Formats: sequence, structure tokens, C-alpha cells
Amino acid sequence: MTTGKINVSVENIFPLIKKFLYSDHEIFLRELVSNATDATLKLKHLTNIGEAKVEYGNPIIEVKIDKEGKKLHIIDQGLGMTSEEVEKYINQVAFSGAEEFLEKYKDSAKDSGIIGHFGLGFYSAFMVAEKVEIITKSFKDEPGAHWTCDGSPEFTLEPSDKTSRGTEIILHIAEDSLEFLEEGKIAGLLEKYNKFMPVPIKFGTRTEKIEQKKGEEVAPEDKDETFKTVEVDNIINNPNPAWTKQPTELSDEDYKSFYRELYPNQFEEPLFNIHLNVDYPFNLTGILYFPKMTGDLQIQKDKIQLYQNQVYVTDNVEGIVPEFLTMLKGVIDSPDIPLNVSRSYLQADGAVKKISNYITKKVADKLKFLFNENREDFEQKWNDIKIVLEYGMLSEPKFYEKAGAFTLYPTVDNKYFTLDELKEKIKDNQTDKDGKLVVLYASNKDAQHSYIAEAQTKGYEVLILDSPIISHLIQKLEADNENLTFTRVDSDHINNLIKKDEETISKLSDEEKEKLKTELESVISDKKYSVQLEALDSQSAPFSITQPEFLRRMKEMSQTGGGGMFGMGNMPEMYNLVVNTNHELASSILNSSDKSHQEALVKQALDLAKLSQNLLKGEELTAFVKRSFELIK
Repeated sequence: MTTGKINVSVENIFPLIKKFLYSDHEIFLRELVSNATDATLKLKHLTNIGEAKVEYGNPIIEVKIDKEGKKLHIIDQGLGMTSEEVEKYINQVAFSGAEEFLEKYKDSAKDSGIIGHFGLGFYSAFMVAEKVEIITKSFKDEPGAHWTCDGSPEFTLEPSDKTSRGTEIILHIAEDSLEFLEEGKIAGLLEKYNKFMPVPIKFGTRTEKIEQKKGEEVAPEDKDETFKTVEVDNIINNPNPAWTKQPTELSDEDYKSFYRELYPNQFEEPLFNIHLNVDYPFNLTGILYFPKMTGDLQIQKDKIQLYQNQVYVTDNVEGIVPEFLTMLKGVIDSPDIPLNVSRSYLQADGAVKKISNYITKKVADKLKFLFNENREDFEQKWNDIKIVLEYGMLSEPKFYEKAGAFTLYPTVDNKYFTLDELKEKIKDNQTDKDGKLVVLYASNKDAQHSYIAEAQTKGYEVLILDSPIISHLIQKLEADNENLTFTRVDSDHINNLIKKDEETISKLSDEEKEKLKTELESVISDKKYSVQLEALDSQSAPFSITQPEFLRRMKEMSQTGGGGMFGMGNMPEMYNLVVNTNHELASSILNSSDKSHQEALVKQALDLAKLSQNLLKGEELTAFVKRSFELIK
């Protein structure tokens, strides 16, 4: 038996581990199971290349709780260690076994899935244990070793009579960490961190009914049954998740069932998926799913899980996945993502930007393929995915470049156009007298119904653009498309939305118009409404309310951030009251000699215009209803 001091540059590493290295105590289990996985995969690699003359077999990793003894066991059937290796890898912390192994076998080990980098992982055990034992036997023909350490730099190392290959780590759980002896707690951690580890992980047993064979001896309770009850290992992980396979091996159903495995509480099917698979200039695999989106940009995030060689790291993938795609769901796995030693956050690195760019490109290519392959299906899914794509166009220049090929602009009649198709469709009818192509849109089909109907009588196409960031996007589209302007249908009277050369003559003289305007302004005390006289068709509405495009758009952009003028989000709403000077109501107001009658006409007409825009509320609405009943007595 030997004793000694662990060779570390700091006199006592353990308080440091407890305090600084790992912010989250629970990850000790991830690290120890990862080490066991490493040891198993290393053995597989060495047997494959003929360096280990042993049978690899079907090794598993077992996690066992001994509640009475206050112990937690992690047992593998991997490579094992000789006393010399324990001395080197466990006592001399500066070495990382995986790193040295990778260095030695780097050409052949590239694809063997060894985690590496985390030489300190083993020591995370001391966050929850007051004493740790290692009982290990190497695949080489050498005696086993038994190492013990109580969380001080002193350790003991003696021979062990262990006969089977592999390593058993025994954690004597500290009084402040007894929660880690609870079955539910450990099951939850294994489910979180080790659900897709590449080696089967056993945690307890479960019973299973299997068909009986004739003449078999069975338990008395199963005597008359066709099935017998047997106890089997409870394997808690799926060692071959979908993302580790080639896309050609997977059907649509495979992708959907993997989605259900990732999100067991999610009842809606994903709309489609994107399988990532690249090995140059970095290694990355994964599957991203487009779920059905709501209009809310916030609640969707943190649904993509990041793995490193099938070990769960985090669900905060900002930096790796471009921000607009953090609303998707799925898995990304890359051994090349640089993490700090506790794997809890990303280290800034050029490779990360490359990965982000690759994912952007891959998503854009897939969307283009889906659009070209089955446009009708893509159109049906458009409203469920548009928020992600619009956000991508605003935030990722590389995505914006490609997005023109598949971004759709739906009309109120459920027709879908790309921007190029739309320009072609409306150029003859919707070009104004200055040569500008005017794209009309509505943000709410019901609220803006009367304006849409007027536009349609003139044969204009009206788009429905209703996402919360649409003002930002149309601002960008206008900047990038010369002589193109977007105008909401309720931003002016229909004749002014797309100004043509023809002009309607007003029945009222300039003096009469001036007088009418003065009369109206004396009755309309609300400063939100500015009176605008227009000579329109005598059949057009006498009073209508519009909201100037520029002011409304800037206000919306200011409210959703990242644009608009400073402080415009707090500005009160401003409206134009368009009064049709050719309607007989204008003449009636102008020629009325009874002041109270004139006032009643103006108020009634204004309230009707407000009512059509859902702007009549509270006290004003009560007064309007009362006045209307008076009129029909």
C-alpha cells in the first residue's frame, strides 16, 4: 500500500472545486458517467485496432444507490486502470487521460466519440462526497488497484482483489448532499444529462412480461399464463439517438418519434425538421425542428439542447445557434464547441461563429428545398413559421440574402406571393403617378375590413402582414428595393394611397371648404384628430378615420425595439379625420343654421367613423348610443 499527496499546484484543490469550478453540484454525476463512457469507448477503440486483446462484449455502465451505507456507486466495464495509471491520472491532476489518449491515437480515434478535455471531471465528486474510492482493474493482465481519498490532498493506494475488468467509483455522500441518495433525484439527473449517452446505463431493474416457451420452469403465479414476469435491467438511456444516424436511415416517423422523445410533454407535431451533418471544417451533427409558433418572440427560447459527444451540456445555445433560430427545438452535438472546464458556458471562439453561419446556411437551404418541393404544403405552414423567418431576415444578413427565394407575402384572400411575384402581379395597377410601386397591406382583416373592401373594389391586392416585427421588416425591404413602398390600407383615403393623375372636382368652393373646416374644428375638441378635407366620390363615406403610415410605423418600431425614432413609442396615437366634401352630409353641416343641430351632426358622424375603427369606448360610446336612440324616436 502506498500513501502520498495528490500532485496539484494548489495545496488543496477540493475547496476550490466545491466553490469555483462547478457552479452546479449536480453535474458530478454527468462527469463521472462521462468518464465511465470514455473508458468504455476507449476500450472499444483499442479492441477495434487490435491493441487490446480482450473481448469487448456488450458493456454497460451501472449507477447504484446504497441508501443505508450512504454510498453512490458508478460502475463501468471499460478500460480500467493499473496502479501506475491511477497514480498518473488521478493523483497528477495536470494530466487529462482523455487528452493524452487522443494525442496518441488522434488519427484513428477521431470518430470514436471520446470526450476529452475534462481531466478535472473526476474531482467534481468531492462536491457531494466526503470520501471517494476507486476500485479498478485494467484490461491489461495486471492486479487491480484501490484508491481512497477523503477530500484532503492525502490519498491511499493499495492492491485490490477485483477480478472483472473496469472501474467502480464509490462516493460516500456528505451530510449536506444526502438528496443524491434519493432514487428520484438520481433518475432525474440521469434523464437530464445522460439520456443519449453512447453506452447503455443501468439504473435498477424493472419487471417485464415475456412470452413463455413450452416446458419452461416458471414461478407459480405465472403457471397458467402465456406470459411470464421477468426482471430486466432498467436501461435509462437511448445510446443511438436519431441525430447520430444518417438522414437516409431515418423516415418521417423516426424524426417525429425522436421529437416526442425529446419533448414528452409536447402534444403538437413539429412542422418539419432539418438534419445537420457536417465534418469539415468542424464536426457537428443535430436535428432542428420547426414547432408551431405563436406571435410571441420570447416564450419559445431555450428549447434546443446542446450535447458534446452525446453528453448533455446546456439548453442555452446563444452564440452557437443564430438568435432567430433559438425559437426552434431540437439537438445540436459537436465535440468542437469550446466550453469552459465545467462545460457550463461557451468560450468565445472563431469556430463558434463558423458553426452559427453554417447552421444559418443549412436552414436557408432546407427552407428553399421545401418551398420548391411542395409549395402548397409550404404555404399552409407559412403562418406557423413566418415569425422565425422574418426575425432571421432582420437579424442575419446571410439569411436575408437567401430568404427572398422562399419568403411569402399572403393576401387577405389567402393567395401567397414571393416579393418578385408580387411586384409582377401589381405593377400595372398599383404604380402611382411618380412611378412608385405601392404594396397595400392590412394588419387585421376584421378591424380594417372597410378599407380592404374599398381597395379591392379598385382591383388592388391587399397583403395581410400581422407579425409584431413587420414594421421593421418592411422598412428594410423598402430600403433594399428602389421605388417600392408599403402602405397600410387605413393610412389614408383609398384615392390617396396610390395617387393617380385623375382628380375629382370638389362641389364646395375654397371659401366654403375653409368655413367647413373651421366649423368642424370648433366641434371636435379631441386634439388626436386632425381634419383633412378631400373631394371624393359622392358615394364614399362622409367621415373616415386614417392613421398616417409614417407616424404609426415609427411608433410601432419604437415599441418593438431596434428602430424608429427615440421616444416615439410613448407618443399618443394621431389620426386624420378625412371629410368628403362631395358628400351631402358635408353640405348639411356647412348650411345648418341651427348650431346645436350642426354639432349633433358632426358628433354623430365622427362617432360613426370612430365606431368603424373600434375607437369608440367608455363614456363616448355611452353618449353615442344615447344620442342614436334619440334620433330614432
